[in-house]
Amino acid sequence: MIEFSLPPNISFSLEKARRVQTALSKMVIREDRINAPIKYVAGVDVAYAEEYAIGAVAVLSYETLEPVEVKTALVKVRFPYVPTLLSFREMPAAVAAIKKLEIKPNVFLVDGQGIAHPYRLGFASHLGVTLNVPTIGVAKRLLCGEVLGDSSVWRPVVHEGEVVGGAVYTKHGTKPIYVSIGHMVSLETAIKIVLACTRGYRIPEPLRLSHISAERIKKEFVPHINSP
Repeated sequence: MIEFSLPPNISFSLEKARRVQTALSKMVIREDRINAPIKYVAGVDVAYAEEYAIGAVAVLSYETLEPVEVKTALVKVRFPYVPTLLSFREMPAAVAAIKKLEIKPNVFLVDGQGIAHPYRLGFASHLGVTLNVPTIGVAKRLLCGEVLGDSSVWRPVVHEGEVVGGAVYTKHGTKPIYVSIGHMVSLETAIKIVLACTRGYRIPEPLRLSHISAERIKKEFVPHINSP
């Protein structure tokens, strides 16, 4: 496993984080390496409560989209909030939750960017390279680039002349979600998987359920933080 965060006894270094980010971005595999057929798909989300991060992972049957396993983890935040370095802050809680899984998903949908990132290493790519698992970035907002084309299904996101993702329309009348390669998945396959995991909501089911799980733990935990 690749080191993904700074040890608690070492002060934050922007330069060191950028060097790690650059090195990991070169390790991203942009083609399909998913074990087929896909049986299980997972969603990964991270919520915050005071100085704590709550990692949640929900594993669903790819065929039925029914949940089969959900795990959460509570981790004290040790990395500051820095734009474009958010993955360093979210990795510990996400990895802690994933380590608890008994079922091994074929692919992880991650609430965040993959290579649709100024440094080509968003949360989804960081997680995929670190754990050596296929990941897909699914973000609610565009971080970089511009959306081109006029398709009603998906439109390419282009940054600095490179197609880094797709604006995918999962529900009529709503804004798109932004899908990008995380690790070991091509963009075409990533979009197909995301659309297959959508059931009446803008957000794909694995991510919707992981978000619900993280928020539930947050609501249960916050009163304990603030109690005298």
